[in-house]
Amino acid sequence: MIQAIGLTSMPRRNGPPAVDDLTFEVRPGQVTGLLGAPGAGKSTTLRLMLELEAGRGVTLFNGTPLHGVRHPSREVGILLGDVPGHPGRTARNHLRMLTAALGVPAERADEVLDVVGLTGLADQRLSTYSLGMDRRLGLGAALLAEPRTLFLDEPSFGLTPREAAWVHALLRAYAADGGAVLVTGRDAKAMARTSDRVVTIDGGRLVADQSAEEFTRTRLRPHVAVHSPHAQRLAGVLTDGGAEIAAATGSRLVIYGTTSAHIGEIAYRNGILLHRLADEVADLGPVAPLSRADGREPAAAAPGGPGRAAPGEPAEPATPARIPARPRAAVAPATPAQPLRYELRRLGGIRTPWWIAALSLLASVAGALVLSRTGEASALSMMSGWVRQLPLPPAAMGAGLLGALAYGQEFRFPALAPAQVPVPRRLRLLVAKMLVSGAVALLIAAAAAVLDTVVLRVILGPGAVPLPTDRPTQAAGWAALAVGCAWAGLLAAGLFRTTALGVTAVLAVPLVVAPAVGLAVRSRAGSHLIDAAGALLSVVGGWPGGVGSTAAGVSGRAVQPVGCAFVLSLTVLLCAHLATVLRGRRR
Repeated sequence: MIQAIGLTSMPRRNGPPAVDDLTFEVRPGQVTGLLGAPGAGKSTTLRLMLELEAGRGVTLFNGTPLHGVRHPSREVGILLGDVPGHPGRTARNHLRMLTAALGVPAERADEVLDVVGLTGLADQRLSTYSLGMDRRLGLGAALLAEPRTLFLDEPSFGLTPREAAWVHALLRAYAADGGAVLVTGRDAKAMARTSDRVVTIDGGRLVADQSAEEFTRTRLRPHVAVHSPHAQRLAGVLTDGGAEIAAATGSRLVIYGTTSAHIGEIAYRNGILLHRLADEVADLGPVAPLSRADGREPAAAAPGGPGRAAPGEPAEPATPARIPARPRAAVAPATPAQPLRYELRRLGGIRTPWWIAALSLLASVAGALVLSRTGEASALSMMSGWVRQLPLPPAAMGAGLLGALAYGQEFRFPALAPAQVPVPRRLRLLVAKMLVSGAVALLIAAAAAVLDTVVLRVILGPGAVPLPTDRPTQAAGWAALAVGCAWAGLLAAGLFRTTALGVTAVLAVPLVVAPAVGLAVRSRAGSHLIDAAGALLSVVGGWPGGVGSTAAGVSGRAVQPVGCAFVLSLTVLLCAHLATVLRGRRR
């Protein structure tokens, strides 16, 4: 059971809080509707319950606040708006990426796609999805980890009546399986059909907490409720006048087709005593749901999950497929997230990285051809295509851009938000991104060197590109430069939350930091540092097996202005990123 106790948001400027001392319960096996007009505080209530917004009060999930739950994504699945997925990613790739983040098998994505009726559209890009398809995908993301609870913020808003009916039927089927559902909405009729309990709020305060039957009887379809000791006599008089008597039990009448003023006049003229005379409303009936969005035949309706209709009305005729669930204990087993698998799926699920890598290699070949015409470039410059007018080799700049995108896209398209995984400040995710971006940088650097050499030898002849004498040192330096660019872009984008600043940081190293380091090296203190580095290199150069000469060569490049600038920049960015991680943990 979920208990929201005294929820109060932070006061707004010159106004009351959006949510003020709100208390209610969400029980398993039931759909609880949070009803209110726009601005009533429904979305703020969900954010307070999910600890996404600061405020007072507490929400207990089986007696434990959400921050104390070991695996939040297995406790609650959420849908707080449109799917924040990359428009170039397919629905299948999007859900498989989330399965890696949640630590569930990749096959679960295909199961969920069938549940939400998107199997036939699974390989279409998200940019082609309609609002109804996007909402189905969002529900699929919320169901991936088989949570005990669903929190949905107006999931049927803006949908066609049939799509909305499908959403309502899915929620009823989920509750019939024992899950707890909290859904917000502004449509009282739909809320009465879907919910077991309706919590009505206005101005952030509780107005009513009623069962669906009581809510239907008191809030929907206009009618007049009458209590009179002479109810049967009044019913006969009103029936003769054309009114419809829908219910007559004891002293109570439910009357349609007339007004309370007219009934009062009739009772007065006939000398009938009235104890109560009030206008009420009731529902008008359900709409058949659209079972699937991909045009396929729906599976047979699962027992126990029909859509709920108002009292006295037929149930909804179709139900979404029952969500396949594996046997599990009362507490879900601990399954750690898999950040490395997540990062690989994030990288390979869209075309952008492939285009960047291809353009980087083409630019590297073009640079190598330009350098071959001058005849003044070194062998390493020709193999990397590093034209003097460029701040960095094309392959290194491509690696830096891919590194910046690794974190920049997390903030622009926060796909992990529905899974309740704090993307920006997870150390394991940072390590996974550094490993993947470093490996990609090495692959691009190696491919650029091989491709440039092959193209130049094919065009200019076998002797056009002489191999450098210190190949291990040159190769290690080239690899370190590519990896350094990738990591600089990654760390800067993660720190500043944007791809643009990540790329800017990569370019700032050779254009700004390196000249500043050069000035510092030429100073007196810098000369002492160079002398100390030289002594260290002389010691390292004495290591056996040629390792010493290679290490000394790489270390020698590290104390050069560009190498030193990258080392300094990476150190500062990494320390700043770790500081944000530690600060987030303290909070």
